[in-house]
Amino acid sequence: MTDLLSVEDIKKALGAFAAADSFDHRKFFQMVGLKKKSADEVKKVFQILDKDKSGFIEEDELGSILKGFAADARDLSATETKTLLAAGDKDGDGKIGIDGE
Repeated sequence: MTDLLSVEDIKKALGAFAAADSFDHRKFFQMVGLKKKSADEVKKVFQILDKDKSGFIEEDELGSILKGFAADARDLSATETKTLLAAGDKDGDGKIGIDGE
């Protein structure tokens, strides 16, 4: 992950959302610098977060998404996970594809 994103940016973003139920995916992804990355770089980050290499990030993977940025990061709460899934799952199949499907 640190080949694509700044260690300092990741630390700041994880620190900002360290408290339970404080996660805001839009702010987090902006803080880690993902919004400034090319489509290919975003796809590489997606592939890192897709732990089972299914081509999708499922709900169980979303719960531990912060650990994809740093091993000692916290898990998302059930509420945070469902909010993130709802934001990214454009076709309602319960998982997020690289194109939001």
